[in-house]
Amino acid sequence: MAVAIMEEARFTVRSPFEPLVAVEREVLDERSFQRTIAFERKRTERSGDPFLLMILEIGAESAEKVGLLQRMAAILLDFSRETDLVGWYRQNAILGMIFTGLPMGSEGSIRTIIVDRVQGLLGRQLSPEWLGQIRIGTHFFPDDWDSSVSHAPMNPVLYPDLATGHKKQQPKLMVKRGIDVLGSLCALVCLSPLLLLIAAAVKLTSKGPVFFRQPRVGQFGKTFTFLKFRSMYLDNDPSVHREYVRKLIAGGAERQPSKEGGGVFKLANDRRITRVGKFLRRTSLDELPQFFNVLKGEMSLVGPRPPIPYELQAYQAWHRRRILEAKPGITGLWQVTGRSRVTFDEMVRLDLQYATSWTPWMDIKILLQTPLAVIRGSGAC
Repeated sequence: MAVAIMEEARFTVRSPFEPLVAVEREVLDERSFQRTIAFERKRTERSGDPFLLMILEIGAESAEKVGLLQRMAAILLDFSRETDLVGWYRQNAILGMIFTGLPMGSEGSIRTIIVDRVQGLLGRQLSPEWLGQIRIGTHFFPDDWDSSVSHAPMNPVLYPDLATGHKKQQPKLMVKRGIDVLGSLCALVCLSPLLLLIAAAVKLTSKGPVFFRQPRVGQFGKTFTFLKFRSMYLDNDPSVHREYVRKLIAGGAERQPSKEGGGVFKLANDRRITRVGKFLRRTSLDELPQFFNVLKGEMSLVGPRPPIPYELQAYQAWHRRRILEAKPGITGLWQVTGRSRVTFDEMVRLDLQYATSWTPWMDIKILLQTPLAVIRGSGAC
């Protein structure tokens, strides 16, 4: 139970990275502690069992700061459970503590109990002067994402490994950005006559603007305005799609018949779509304005498809990784291998496979496969 969070005993525990070897407990260094946060987060994504990350900082700068933090680390390690981990969130600057095995549905009370016990423990060991300089922050996972806000809802404290991985991939990301800019500029110039023709067809066959603008969720949960050629009538009811998406993510959507056989996961007989819109969707021509999103840096040529904000409300914790680990793209591994023929979970796995193994050469291969996938229209309708 949560009331037994702090036990006055020293334990020998297994390292989270060497589970078969018993080792004496120690304060983890920054690299090991951040790896542990990622390990616990991924474990929680699958099991649903929450954990709490506590961050402890010293507000005042002083020559004694590092020594005090080291003393605090030793105190917390001595009086913590064997399932709790103490380490450096930032080496010799910020302490962290991970509390695992917590009951679900009691986030508020758990925070209060743990903070009170830690403050009481430190208060018995440190002077009031230093105690007043300690800042304690708590971060619960799974965390709630507010999909209604326009800024990034992701809590970066819980994802230090993403920032580290991003820095390591910086040279490759610069190459990727170069391909994005060059590729989207060439596409817009070469396809400009087709873009004008599509714009005229959309405008002349139904009332409304040429472009459809919609908030979408990009990397790290940051929203942006997503562009497409409008393929629907004005003033349509989005609740139909919202309900279908909820069923699709939950695994309750039915396959619809397709010409290729096997069926696809698509909203059938959607009366909101115009006649021109049906053609544009079947040929993926409605996606062409997204080259502007690529030029602005909101999307990449290759990456996971960006979700609509209300989709996040139905996501499981592990589904979120598809918008955290890679910038969204116009095309991707899902589009050239599965598209609407696969379930939502299978799509997420393809996105994660891409995010963890992508290279500039892999992007080029996906781009070269995309025209054939579009011509075949496999899974598009």
